[in-house]
Amino acid sequence: MANEEFLHLQHSESVVASMSATIFSGLIQTVELSTVNEDALVDRSIAIAIKLARRAEKLVKSDEEWVKKEGGSAFLAV
Repeated sequence: MANEEFLHLQHSESVVASMSATIFSGLIQTVELSTVNEDALVDRSIAIAIKLARRAEKLVKSDEEWVKKEGGSAFLAV
């Protein structure tokens, strides 16, 4: 295949990409997809996914965020 593309996404990027795909599929069920609006719908899907991820980051604390850090570093006891 001459037009192969290789991506190396970080974990957070792949999560947002997955969320965006889900949102995009929902949008195209209600809005007809065309070459004219495809980029706008993709951009909208990504923007909504980022908004959701930022809101979750703000409101939800992961286990690592509650662990007492030793000496001010990001040390986690194993």
